[in-house]
Amino acid sequence: MKAAFLFALALPSPLQAAEEHAAANPIRKVVNMLQMMQKKVEAEGEKEQELFDKFMCYCKNSGGDLAASIADAETKVSELPSAVEEAQGQLGQLKEDLKKAQTDRTAAKAAIAEATAIREKEASEFAGLSSELKTNIGAIGKAVAALEKGMGGAFLQTAAASVLKNLVENDQKMLDVDREDLTAFLSEGTSTQGAGAIVGILKQMSDTMTANLNDATGTEEESIKAFDTLVAAKTKEIDALTASIEDKTSAIGELGVQIVQMKEDLSDAEDGLLDDKKFLADLEKNCATKEKEWAEICKLRSEELLALADTIKMLNDDDALELFKKTLPGSSASFMQVQVSAASQRTQALALLEAAKSDKKSDRQRIDYIMLAIRGKKFGFDKVLKMIDDMVALLGKEQTDDD
Repeated sequence: MKAAFLFALALPSPLQAAEEHAAANPIRKVVNMLQMMQKKVEAEGEKEQELFDKFMCYCKNSGGDLAASIADAETKVSELPSAVEEAQGQLGQLKEDLKKAQTDRTAAKAAIAEATAIREKEASEFAGLSSELKTNIGAIGKAVAALEKGMGGAFLQTAAASVLKNLVENDQKMLDVDREDLTAFLSEGTSTQGAGAIVGILKQMSDTMTANLNDATGTEEESIKAFDTLVAAKTKEIDALTASIEDKTSAIGELGVQIVQMKEDLSDAEDGLLDDKKFLADLEKNCATKEKEWAEICKLRSEELLALADTIKMLNDDDALELFKKTLPGSSASFMQVQVSAASQRTQALALLEAAKSDKKSDRQRIDYIMLAIRGKKFGFDKVLKMIDDMVALLGKEQTDDD
């Protein structure tokens, strides 16, 4: 269509035809037109070559980027399942470790509670025993002091005598002879063995009780030390287990999030891999098609340029020029030829415009308007050419927008 409009644009007005008919050689006009066409074809070829080179650069770069993306995605798709499986194994182990740590901490707390109960019981028993032994030892000491001062009768009136009497009656390890003497002394203030024997018995009892008190005290101190050591060890264990539980709980949460993210990454990588492979296949197909089309275009353009060059060479030949000059009409027929040329050119312009009509409604309306102007003869042909120029410019702009 553009070629038709350009040709119509090149048509001279009737007045111009009359002036140029005598002044210019028509063959030279044809040669000039062919040379212009040759330059236009070459310019279009350079522009299309630039566009083709850009497209092939896009094919090369995009293909390389896609290939690298596909390789990365394939690596990720092959590695992520094993990574997910490994992470799930670690998660299971962490949960087992967490459960064990919680069980161990509960057992440690139970051990402290049990040891505390035992310690409290032992401390209570020791307190009772210690109090009893100290009371008895004190009573014996007062009895011995009273007897040594010859105040045995006065001692029998004290509370210490009652304590001592109760001790004698309940001491299962005491000899019967000693019990009888002590009982008689505490009841009547007399003894078959004398005051010295009573003092000896009381001192022996005091020594035995003191030894028992020392043993009980030593046992109590050892129990306290063992209890403190156990509590310290269990407390340290509980602190360590608590820290471990907190760490494992945090690790379980983080690992769970990582597993979810890896599964999402795997799904995205699989989807992206399919899309990239499909796009790469389409890209390779389109690029191959474009290369094939470009080879055909280059072939046709070469043939066009060769045909134009051969035609120009033939028309520029001196023999051809002389031959064509002989066929030109003389000056006497100029008036008729002007009239015939104007009508012929108008008919040719209408035929070219009719052939240039497209399916696009706006283009048909513009061409119909130009054809109506040519047929109506309401204004000069130069205005029609101006309309064609405007239309060609508009079509050129539309073609640029389409490109």
